[in-house]
Amino acid sequence: MFESFATQDIECGDAIIHCRSGGRGAPLLLLHGFPQTHVHWHRVAPLLMDEFTLVIPDLRGYGASLGPEPDSGNINYSKRAMAGDMVCVMEEFGYGEFSIASHDRGARVAHRLALDHPDRVSRLVSLDTLPTLDIWESLDMADALHLFHWTLLAQPAPLSELMMGADPDFFLMHLLGRWTPRPDVLDPLAIEEYRKAFRKPSVRRAMAADYRAGATVDLEHDRQDRDANRRLQCPVFVPRGHLYMSNPLQPVWERWADNVTEVALECGHFIAEELPEECAQAIRTFLVRD
Repeated sequence: MFESFATQDIECGDAIIHCRSGGRGAPLLLLHGFPQTHVHWHRVAPLLMDEFTLVIPDLRGYGASLGPEPDSGNINYSKRAMAGDMVCVMEEFGYGEFSIASHDRGARVAHRLALDHPDRVSRLVSLDTLPTLDIWESLDMADALHLFHWTLLAQPAPLSELMMGADPDFFLMHLLGRWTPRPDVLDPLAIEEYRKAFRKPSVRRAMAADYRAGATVDLEHDRQDRDANRRLQCPVFVPRGHLYMSNPLQPVWERWADNVTEVALECGHFIAEELPEECAQAIRTFLVRD
């Protein structure tokens, strides 16, 4: 897994970001989501590395990245703070402009990065994810049951930390099994990496802070952008796992961007792990098109 990739830890303000890098060609930043690590990309990365230089970090506090103790407003786990980490990481590799392929929480970081730093992002892929503000504003009973972890993890500390920590392996495996119709397709080595990370109290604290920020400060930032009609300047591609997200994503993303395309794939939430060849081909086609 990632045999031909280099490993590096990069200091970015109050965080130390662990990342892998490798490949050749135009720079492409790959961002993972919850409850995973950069290992989420282990099947797609080898398929893209002949055409792109890949930078694959753990988000602050996730995996092997170190984050600060959450502050009272969770500002240091806002998507703005996380996006700043990624700008720092890419600058360390010498890239002022790059494309992003992202999933889940990483897609929220990518969305914020493209809004805050429009000159940095040439193209944006958001796998199976809707913008944070739109989810909260459209939440109904069915959504609330499906996205129970959004409200659970956003509760004041230490409730969610204690509940996740009561049986970390069970909590993790419940989520992984809930979000794909075929949990058996996930690589046991990848699952073990996710377990290793999720067992760390510091990682669970960071995850909770991430979700608390997603229910507070991130919404403030998103509303400010919406009120100012600040939109994404780059082309946006939204692959959807049809067995997890049954409704089209494009109409929602068009509230934030003018150039949006979508494709539906026959899989669950973890597109990069469930259908790596199709995922890599879709990303490749989008990034090289005129």
